[in-house]
Amino acid sequence: MNRLRTPFLFCAIVLICIVVLIEMGTALPGVLRSNPIPITAFQLPPQLSAATAGLNRDQQNMVAQLSSQGHPPGLGLPDLALLDSIMLFTVILMGVALFIPERLHGRVQGIATLIFSLLLMGFALRQIFIALSLLMLMISLLISIPFGTLIYLIVYGSFNRAGAYVVLSVIMLLKFGFSGSLFFAQQRFLESKGLLLLLLTSLLGTVLVSLLLGIVPAFLVSITDAIAALCIGIITIIWGITLLIGSITSIIKTVRLNRVLTA
Repeated sequence: MNRLRTPFLFCAIVLICIVVLIEMGTALPGVLRSNPIPITAFQLPPQLSAATAGLNRDQQNMVAQLSSQGHPPGLGLPDLALLDSIMLFTVILMGVALFIPERLHGRVQGIATLIFSLLLMGFALRQIFIALSLLMLMISLLISIPFGTLIYLIVYGSFNRAGAYVVLSVIMLLKFGFSGSLFFAQQRFLESKGLLLLLLTSLLGTVLVSLLLGIVPAFLVSITDAIAALCIGIITIIWGITLLIGSITSIIKTVRLNRVLTA
């Protein structure tokens, strides 16, 4: 029962890799939202030109820049890729352990985790700032009646919630398959509290995004999508800090062990 079944471990790696790729693919323009009014780069249509007169210069520039995309991408689903990349990184380390000596794997794991955690937190912070800026812009537009509200409805009022649910359903199905593959690979994985907590966080993150996309009317989904991105980003930062502390501890232990062996 404790024997590692390599095919199931490789299957788990493939499944979580597909999950991350799907989540990264949702960042492509037009996947999550559709804009009913085409807006060319930095040139707003006549009905918006008068409306933007009531906004300050920074808001006008941001609206023009975002509108130039035609189909503003969502944030919640793509940010799940950051969270799930932690799981992908973890199972890849498990797979690498099958091909390199245990002593070398300990060194590689500590350094690789250190680099990964720093990159992860950097990307997560970037996404948090983007989501926060966009959230503040959308709220300020929404409450700026009537012109700001009109701009919000045209630029952000359309969100392909049904398409997002399809993607989230596929992701959740793949994550269940990933969980089952890990269990069949080795039942002792269930004894790892860190791995189980990471898996639970990944599943709850998907549920959280789905919940925030569904609890509000359609014209407010863009706002809750940004809130979901903020939540996922914060959770990712917490995990990044945990990995950073663990990697530093691992490196210190490895250095001490090397000193003992060479003494």
